[in-house]
Amino acid sequence: MKLTQKLGAECLGTFWLVFGGCGSAVLAAAFPQLGIGFLGVALAFGLTVMTMAYAVGHISGGHFNPAVSVGLAVAKRFPVKDLLPYVGAQLVGAIVAAAVLYVIASGKAGFDLAGGFASNGYGDHSPGGYSLVACLVAEVVLTFAFLMIILGSTDRRAPAGFAPIAIGLGLTLIHLIGIPVTNLSVNPARSTGPALFVGGWALAQLWLFWVAPIIGAAIAGLVYPLFEKE
Repeated sequence: MKLTQKLGAECLGTFWLVFGGCGSAVLAAAFPQLGIGFLGVALAFGLTVMTMAYAVGHISGGHFNPAVSVGLAVAKRFPVKDLLPYVGAQLVGAIVAAAVLYVIASGKAGFDLAGGFASNGYGDHSPGGYSLVACLVAEVVLTFAFLMIILGSTDRRAPAGFAPIAIGLGLTLIHLIGIPVTNLSVNPARSTGPALFVGGWALAQLWLFWVAPIIGAAIAGLVYPLFEKE
């Protein structure tokens, strides 16, 4: 498979993750009388990953997330030389998704970016008012768990064909835990797209949603191989 094909798949998959997940939060979470709430948003994020993992995972590996690419590289499941191109493609997909979502959302009277536009945040910008330390720990631990699910379900010893289901349900679960804390990131690209449109506080706090997921993913990349040794 050519690198350009892999990058196209990563861009498309990340677009769908951000558009579907953040779109559900912005457009449907609190829709009058029929809002889908936290549960619906969590499920939407899980469904985006599961559907795209089946659709294009066989082309690129289905990362759709810079932290996933880092974790797989640390675990020696992904070539380091492809890391930066993958991250670039993921960022492009996330930013384009946020732009399309902005065009749609701003078509409704009363739309205001002050509502957060599904950006991730801590302190005053945490949905539940959680502190910087609490949000940092949550993002590290939940990204670690997500990568362990990815590494385990794609292990050659695991049942074949079921990895996208486990990964999608895993992402749903960690969103159920983490949405009240940070709006849940575990994905620097997902955080970057909306933050570029919100600006201000969202950009100022974006560092955490790069640092914490990458740390959590790297730890998982070091830990999981310990279970592979005979």
